Amino acid sequence: MSTEVVHPPKHHKRTFTGYAKHIIKKEQAKWSKETLALWEKYGVGESDDKEAIQKSFIRHVTTTLARSMFNIDNFSAYQATAHTVRDRLIQRWNDTQQTHTEVDPKRVYYLSLEFLLGRSLDNALLNLGLKESCGEGVKELGFRMEDILDQEVDAALGNGGLGRLAACYMDSLATLDYPAWGYGLRYTYGIFQQRLKDGYQVEFPDYWLNFDNPWEIPRLDIVIDVKFCGSVSRYTDEQERVRHVWEGTEIVQAIAYDVPIPGYGTKNCINIRLWSSKPERQFDLNRFNEGQYEQAVQEQMKAENITAVLYPNDNHMVGKELRLKQQYFWVAASLHDIVRRFKKSQRLWTEFPNQVAIQLNDTHPTLAIVELQRILVDLEGLDWDDAWGIVTRTFAFTNHTILPEAMERWPVPMVSYLLPRHMQIIFDINLFFLQKVEKAYPKDRDILAKLSIIEESSPQFVRMAHLAIVGSHRVNGVAELHSSLIKTTIFKDFVGFYGDKKFENKTNGITPRRWLHQANPKLSDLITETLGNKDWLKNLYLLKGLEKCVNKKDFRKRWVDVKHSNKARLAKYIEKSTGIIVNPNALFDVQVKRIHEYKRQFMNILSVIHRYNALKKMDTKERKKSVPRVVIFGGKAAPGYYIAKLVIKLINSVAEVVNKDISIDDTLKVVFIPDYNVSVAEIIIPASDISQHISTAGTEASGTSNMKFVLNGGLILGTVDGANIEIHEEIGDENIFMFGHLADRIDDLRHAHRYRNVPMDPALQAVVNDIESGHFGDSRIFAPLINTLTHGKDYYLISDDFESYLNAQILVDEAYKDQEGWSKKSILCAANMGKFSSDRAIKEYANQIWNIEPVLVETKQCS
Repeated sequence: MSTEVVHPPKHHKRTFTGYAKHIIKKEQAKWSKETLALWEKYGVGESDDKEAIQKSFIRHVTTTLARSMFNIDNFSAYQATAHTVRDRLIQRWNDTQQTHTEVDPKRVYYLSLEFLLGRSLDNALLNLGLKESCGEGVKELGFRMEDILDQEVDAALGNGGLGRLAACYMDSLATLDYPAWGYGLRYTYGIFQQRLKDGYQVEFPDYWLNFDNPWEIPRLDIVIDVKFCGSVSRYTDEQERVRHVWEGTEIVQAIAYDVPIPGYGTKNCINIRLWSSKPERQFDLNRFNEGQYEQAVQEQMKAENITAVLYPNDNHMVGKELRLKQQYFWVAASLHDIVRRFKKSQRLWTEFPNQVAIQLNDTHPTLAIVELQRILVDLEGLDWDDAWGIVTRTFAFTNHTILPEAMERWPVPMVSYLLPRHMQIIFDINLFFLQKVEKAYPKDRDILAKLSIIEESSPQFVRMAHLAIVGSHRVNGVAELHSSLIKTTIFKDFVGFYGDKKFENKTNGITPRRWLHQANPKLSDLITETLGNKDWLKNLYLLKGLEKCVNKKDFRKRWVDVKHSNKARLAKYIEKSTGIIVNPNALFDVQVKRIHEYKRQFMNILSVIHRYNALKKMDTKERKKSVPRVVIFGGKAAPGYYIAKLVIKLINSVAEVVNKDISIDDTLKVVFIPDYNVSVAEIIIPASDISQHISTAGTEASGTSNMKFVLNGGLILGTVDGANIEIHEEIGDENIFMFGHLADRIDDLRHAHRYRNVPMDPALQAVVNDIESGHFGDSRIFAPLINTLTHGKDYYLISDDFESYLNAQILVDEAYKDQEGWSKKSILCAANMGKFSSDRAIKEYANQIWNIEPVLVETKQCS
């Protein structure tokens, strides 16, 4: 009896970007029917029922983790649960990528140096519809889902709003079935862990990768060489055109790690690709053998530094250089990936903007404009004008700030050293642009200096915002006021040159899946029961239906009970993290965000001192009439931002005095919650009664935390700034507390402070005197803070707004005394937040900037 030897097929091979539809048919023809049938039979996803979940969980405990039922703790249970969910996530992810490859639609690529994803397990459970079956499954296996969820470490790949916005937008892109990729960096250390020592912020590294991360897929075979330094040579090609070659360079390799992002109520599962840096050669054996041990690994350390830390400190030249290398490394690897995916379709280069939309999330990825021009001209051989036409139709730019000091600028000598060919291209882009400007304004030489990408100083600087505007077909702000201000202030001259059409508004949004459904499950359940279904999670305007219940006493009681439950949960967290005991029946007054002078946490704590002094002067009977308040702060100051760190110190010094003073009958408590992050926000936001968004008018581009608080039934105390204005328009005058000068008065007020002797507000002066008296510790510590109000000419106008701010606080107290009225305000706030879904924002981007369409994905299910 003879046995036929079956050899493995020779056509197994790896493709980095998947097979196109026409190639799949050719590949399938090479396989036998029996082999195809086996792949079809066993290539289906696992089922989502409880028993299948339990089977997967136990399999991962015993095989993936190499443990048993007798040596598994909560963290191991988290890992097993995460891998169980990941298996189902990956099926959707694979089907999505294959569908997009077959359909070959226009895709959007979202370039963001920050993705503040937070925890992934709970989000995946909710979006995949596994919350109930998985919860019951692990409970029967001896674990509580709450304990398992608490084991996950936040993926803190961002500083704050910018990164969280990117995460919300990726959630909406997936939920709305758009074909999209995100590109960022896989930082070894995320934003630092914040601890408090003697009231001061102390930074510790956040090594979030200290265990196997089940939410990323290492693509160690995707290795892209990224070049730095070297020189540029010229040659003439066959068509007598001058060409350039960048050579003799230092090479760092980019390694891909993919993070699947599931949509809610859809099979669509898109991808964020994060790049990690590695050296071309990791170890110099010759140097090691010669006893030069440190030099032997020097190249490895230098390369890995690029993605070591989120935003390396740029207070010194080495830090600036590292940050520039970080930005180019990221965009070069991403553009290589995008171009490779496009070339697979074998389309003409003229079709590139019809297949690719690239969104620049702030100025950090602006070098992508220059890199694409270099690829098209130097590597693909296109003429300059043809290439530039493709580039400018591909990119769009989101501006996130109006503060001139926040605009990125890079020294020309540094760019020339690290990226010599790119500096040449930037000079050429600027030359050709300014030639057009000169034709439009032949007698106005000043306009050339104002619009130039190159700032003519010593040394020269590259203005990244200018480059982003010139290289993009659309520029948008992130709130109506912000978009209006950038057109009338920092980008006024560009509007004059290009016209209004290039500049538009796209008000930010947040995902209700994360910021209500996940963060506030009791309120989510109440809303779903009241509205009759969960459709509001994909159409937030449906919350309007809650208005009909505002006068129903039973509904209001249930709404208030949910809020009280959330306040009790936060009170427990506060006690656990700070040791401070707070009363859940008090008004919870919250300001949690990045610590910065323009956000004016300083003004908030000054008003707390004013309140404290007022309470001290009252007798017991008067104090009983006052509204007890817990003032809650949270947020991180940049490590090199001395004034912001002093604000944290002052908050904690005031808390130390106030919280120990039994004479005020527990009517005021002050809390600074350390290490504020996404997971902590999910506890704080549902518990707020009032949240403060009190930036100096005209300084906050939008804000998104204001949207999260109001969506959860919290009221706002805020200035007429950023998205506060649009929230005000949606929820009405009676449901928000606004104060302060308007943006059109700010310049005049600052001028008065600078050139006239403007007296300090009397109430503010009394507070300053109290600090200087030593009541809250050594007053010399806080002298630099006080100086910002005096010698610093009160740039953020705390004195000018202080009286109005205190009056608004009085209105808050009076409104809170009427608990029935307050509950109605709370319901009406949430009911009118439909506009602020990130789904609405993404639809606007898709239709008005990117010109992309949804692509429906079907997945294979286990029968």
